[in-house]
Amino acid sequence: MRHCGRFPLRRTFRTFVFKTFLKNMFQVWVEPRRSWHRTEVAILSILWVAMLFPHKSHEDEKPFCDVIPGSINLPVLEKRGDIILGGLFSLHDMVVEPNLTYISRPPPTKCSRFNFRTFRWMQTMIFAIEEINKEGKLLPNVSLGYKIYDSCSTPHQALKAAMEVMGSDKASMAGGGLQSHSICNWAVPAIIGDGGSTQSLVVARFLGVLHIPQVSYFSSCACLSDKKEFPAFLRTMPSDFFQVDALIQLVKHFGWTWVGVIAGDDAYGRGGANIFANEVRKLGACVALHEIIPKHRAQKAISSIISLIRSSGARVILVFALEQDAAALFDEALREGLNGIQWLASEAWSTAAVLSTPEKYQAILQGAMGFAIRRMDIHGLRDFLLRLHPSNPDANGDPFLIPFWEEVFQCSLGEGSDNPPCTGAEDLSSVANIYSDVSQLRISYNVYKAVYAIVNALRSMRDCDDGKGPFALQACPDAATIQPWQLLHYIKQVDYLNSFGDEITFDGNGDPAAMYDLVNWQLKQSGGLKFVTIGKFDETVVNRQQTLRIQSQDIVWHGNKKQVPLSVCSNICPPGTRKAIRPNFPICCYDCMVCAAGEISNQTDAIECVRCLPEFWSNSERTACIPKQVEFLSFSDTMGITLMAIALIGSFCTCVVAFVFSYNRTTPVVRANNSGLSFLLLFSLTLCFLCSLTFIGRPSRWSCMLRRTAFSITFVLCISCILGKTIVVLMAFKASFPGSQVMKWFGPAQQKVIISLCTLVQVLICTVWLTVAPPTPLQLIPRESAIVILLCDEGSPVAFGLVLGYIGLLASLCLLLAFLARKLPDNFNEARLITFSMLIFCAVWVAFVPAYISSPGKYSTVTEVFAILASSYGLLGCIFAPKCYLILFRPKKNTRKHIMSRMDKF
Repeated sequence: MRHCGRFPLRRTFRTFVFKTFLKNMFQVWVEPRRSWHRTEVAILSILWVAMLFPHKSHEDEKPFCDVIPGSINLPVLEKRGDIILGGLFSLHDMVVEPNLTYISRPPPTKCSRFNFRTFRWMQTMIFAIEEINKEGKLLPNVSLGYKIYDSCSTPHQALKAAMEVMGSDKASMAGGGLQSHSICNWAVPAIIGDGGSTQSLVVARFLGVLHIPQVSYFSSCACLSDKKEFPAFLRTMPSDFFQVDALIQLVKHFGWTWVGVIAGDDAYGRGGANIFANEVRKLGACVALHEIIPKHRAQKAISSIISLIRSSGARVILVFALEQDAAALFDEALREGLNGIQWLASEAWSTAAVLSTPEKYQAILQGAMGFAIRRMDIHGLRDFLLRLHPSNPDANGDPFLIPFWEEVFQCSLGEGSDNPPCTGAEDLSSVANIYSDVSQLRISYNVYKAVYAIVNALRSMRDCDDGKGPFALQACPDAATIQPWQLLHYIKQVDYLNSFGDEITFDGNGDPAAMYDLVNWQLKQSGGLKFVTIGKFDETVVNRQQTLRIQSQDIVWHGNKKQVPLSVCSNICPPGTRKAIRPNFPICCYDCMVCAAGEISNQTDAIECVRCLPEFWSNSERTACIPKQVEFLSFSDTMGITLMAIALIGSFCTCVVAFVFSYNRTTPVVRANNSGLSFLLLFSLTLCFLCSLTFIGRPSRWSCMLRRTAFSITFVLCISCILGKTIVVLMAFKASFPGSQVMKWFGPAQQKVIISLCTLVQVLICTVWLTVAPPTPLQLIPRESAIVILLCDEGSPVAFGLVLGYIGLLASLCLLLAFLARKLPDNFNEARLITFSMLIFCAVWVAFVPAYISSPGKYSTVTEVFAILASSYGLLGCIFAPKCYLILFRPKKNTRKHIMSRMDKF
C-alpha cells in the first residue's frame, strides 16, 4: 500500500496505527469471540512495523510514499476518473476459506452464493456516478470514477478490500489483464460501504485512523454512532437505536408484553437485540427468550432455539438478524412445523427477496411485520440494470458480471462448470428476479443518497471562497489535491434537498434522520408474498405521539387473520381482579387474584385493588362500590314476619285465656286463684307480647325509646302481678291458722298498691333514663362487612342495667317465694305453677345475656324479641294452661269440693 502527501504524515500515521493495534489487542483479550479483531491486529501490526523502518526519500525534497510490499489480488470493478470513489459490496454471502499450510503463499480467497440484491446496490452506485457525470451540474469539468470490491459478507475480507481500494502500485485484475497504475495524493478520498454492520466496524476502525470518510448504506448498528471510536464513519442508513424505538412503539401499540428476541451472531444482531431487550423492560414488558443464531448454522443449535420458542409461550418473536441468518432459522422452523408465531422483522430482512420469493416460507411468514427503509422510485434505474450483457464492450472490465450471469441463467461462460454453455441470446428483461425488481428500492436508494452526499461535499469544497474557508486561517482546501480529512469535514456539513424532496443531512453522530415504512407480508391473489405498507415511522416529527402512524385496518396477521395476536405470559386480568406476581418469574408472569371483599378494580391488569369507602361495599363482580345494604329487623323479611306472627299468636292466646276466665269467672278454679290479679296478669302478658312488635321495623328516635320503656314497664307489671299472686297464696295459708289476721293486710286494695308501687319504681327509672340519656338509633358500619346495621343504642348503659336489674330482682324474689310455697296443696293454689314459670323466665333471661352479646347485626334484636316472647309464653303456659285445661276439659274437677279436698288433708 502507498500513502502519499505533501507534509510529514509518517510519524502521525504510525502513531495512529500503533494506537489502533493496542486497542484491538485489548479487544481481542476482552472479547475473544469477535474473531475479526484478530485480522485487524495482524494487518495493523504489519502496517505499524512497516512504519518503523526509515524511508529512503527525503521528506524535504519531494512527496514521500510509504509502501507496504505484497498484493492481495482481489477482483475489482473500476473506472478511471478525476476523482475515484471506493465501493464495498457483499456480492457473495460467504467466503470459502483455503487450507492454510503456512509453508506456501496462500491462494486467493474464494467467495460463494452470489447475492442479486447486493449486485443491484452496486449497480445503483454506478448508475448514480454515471448520472452525475452525464448531467455535469454538480461537478463541472470533473469526471467521477469508481473502484468497487466484493467484501463477501465477511469482516476480514472487507478489511482486505478496504486496504485494496486505498492501495497503489499493484496489479489490478481488470478486463482480464494486468494493468499497473500508481495512485497518489489520495485518488480515492472516500468509500461507500460496507453493507453489514460487522464488516463496517472493521473497515471503520481502519479508515478512522487515516480519517478517510466512509459512508455506509446498510450498516445500522448503534455502536457505529460512537464518533470517538469511529470518527470518519457516516451512513445513509438510520441507526438501530431508531429502529428499536420504532419496534418498541409497535410493541406498546399492540399491547404485547411477552416478546421473544432472536439475534444474529454479529454486531448488527447482538447490538440491536440488546437495545431492544433493554427498552422492552423499561416499557414494562418482558423478554420471553433472547437467543443467538450461530454463524456455523448447526442444526442442533437452531433446533434448540425452536424448542425454546415453543416452551416460552411467546406468540410474537422479533428476529434481529441478517437475511441469511433469518433464513437458517425459518428453515428449521419449517422442518419442525413451528406455527402460530407472529414474526417481527428487523429492517435487514423485512423486504428480503430470499425469504419472500420462495413459496416454502409462506406458511410461516405470511403476516410477518417489520420496519423497512423508506422506499423510493429511481427513474431510469431499471433500464440501466437491464443493460448488462457479457457481449457489451464495457463488460470486459467487470469481474462480477460473469458469476452474476451464470447464476441468473444457470449457464456457463467458461469451462469447468456442469451448467450448459450460455448461448449469448440471454436477456435480463426476460427474467424476473430481485435484481431487476425496482418496486422496493430501499437500500438502493440509500446507496444513491450516499453517492450524492459525497458529491455534494466535493462541490462545496470546490465552491469554497478564499479567506472564508473552514480550516486554519480560514483557508480553503486545495481542489487539485483532495485530502480525506478535509472532505470528511464537508460531508458532515452536507444539508440539501435531493430531487425526490428528501432532506439529506447527518447529525453529530453521522446518522441520517430516521424514516421507516411499516410493511406487512401479505399473500397475493396469484400466490406469493407482497409487501404492503401499513404505517410510517418518522423520527423528525415534533410531536412524539405521532412518530408512529399505523393503519390497523390494513393489517393481515399470521394465519390470514384480522385480529391482533395476543402475546402475554399471563392472560389479561379482567376488572375485579389484580395481578399477583409469581415468585421466581418475570414481572409479566402473574396470576389474576379476585379482589377481596370490600375492594374493587375497574380496569384490566390492575396492580392492586382499591378499598371502598366505609359506607360502600364491592359488588359481586368486584368492579364497583355500591352502597352497603342496610340491615335491621324488618316487617318484610322472613325473621320479622315470623316473630310478628308469634307475638300476635301469643297475644291472641292471652286474649282467649282471658275470655275463658271471664266466661267462667264464677267457677271455683277462677275464683280460688284471685281472678282480679289473673285478669291483670293476662292484660300485662298481652302487653308483653305486643311490646315485642316495637322491636321490629326501622329504628327511629321514638321507636327506640318506646321499645325499651314498653318492654321494661310491661314486664315489671307482669312480674309484679305474679309476685302479688305468690304473696297472696302464702298469706292465705298463713291466715288459715286460727287467730291469724294477716289477710287483712293483703286484701285486693293492698295487692293493687303492691303492684302499683313495684311498677312505679320502674316507671321512675325509665323516666330518668329518657330524660338523661335516652336510647337513640345507632348505625354500625363494620369495615369487613357488606351491611350497615341499624340498632337502638341504649343511651345510658347504667340506666339499661338498672332496668334489667330491677326486672331480675322482682323475678328472683317471685321465684324465691314461689319456691317456698311449692308444697302447698296443688288443688288450691298455683305456687308450683308459678315456680315453674319463674324458672323458665329466669333461664330465658340468663341465657339471653351471652346470646345478645354474641349475636351480630340484627340478630341481637332477634335474640331480644325471642327472649321476650319465650318468657311471655313461659308465663302464659305454666300459669294458665293447667287452669284452662281443667276448665275446658275437666269441668267435673272445677268444683269447690274438689278444690277443698286437698285443703282438708293439709
